[in-house]
Amino acid sequence: MARKSLTDVVADDLLDRIVAGEFLPDSLVPGELELSSQHEVSRMTVREAMKTLVAQRILRVERGRGTFVNPLGSWGSLNAVLRAVSEGEDDAVVAVQLIELRRMLETGACELAASRISEDDLVRMGEQLSLMKAAHEAADVPAFVASDLTFHDIILQASGNIFVAVLFEPLHRILESRRAETSRVPQIQSNAIAMHEAILNALATGQPESARIAMDNHMSQTLDDLKSYVLRSQ
Repeated sequence: MARKSLTDVVADDLLDRIVAGEFLPDSLVPGELELSSQHEVSRMTVREAMKTLVAQRILRVERGRGTFVNPLGSWGSLNAVLRAVSEGEDDAVVAVQLIELRRMLETGACELAASRISEDDLVRMGEQLSLMKAAHEAADVPAFVASDLTFHDIILQASGNIFVAVLFEPLHRILESRRAETSRVPQIQSNAIAMHEAILNALATGQPESARIAMDNHMSQTLDDLKSYVLRSQ
């Protein structure tokens, strides 16, 4: 793994402090002199770090006043937003919103994939479904999650739209964490297997509308399971 530059270290530390709530939206962040002293780096390094966060719209510069934190909804970095919401306190809201996002993107991706997916893709999806069933029988949650994610990744790639895959790439870490949480419940695994089987069958017909409906049903079931088995127990 490449070593972070001093600029990245300073930018990451400041973002950590923002995520932790030390600097609230619209609050003033420390100036270059204070940050350079805290990190024992040059003011030029701090300036570049601040520019990085400004470019991501996490910070904004107001002439004559200083540098301020933008509200989360204004941030332009998906990675930074995911970092903020995954470490925030309102976990239930985040979990629901994540499924809502998946529903918007994955139903469309599945619809596109129906007319573009290859026989090899269908075979690989079938293999992942078999692995999910085996993992369910063995109560192997990590294996179940890995096969679940791979199943969906095949669909995203088969959609033929590069923007779909690019949008989902930063979501992978948080999706893996959320799947590990929900997949600990055996009934959720059983429901997921049934839904994945329906998706595979719909894609095999080559009918976009059937594929879209199958994925939408899966997202609806996922949301119901989250509310019934996970959020209600918290």
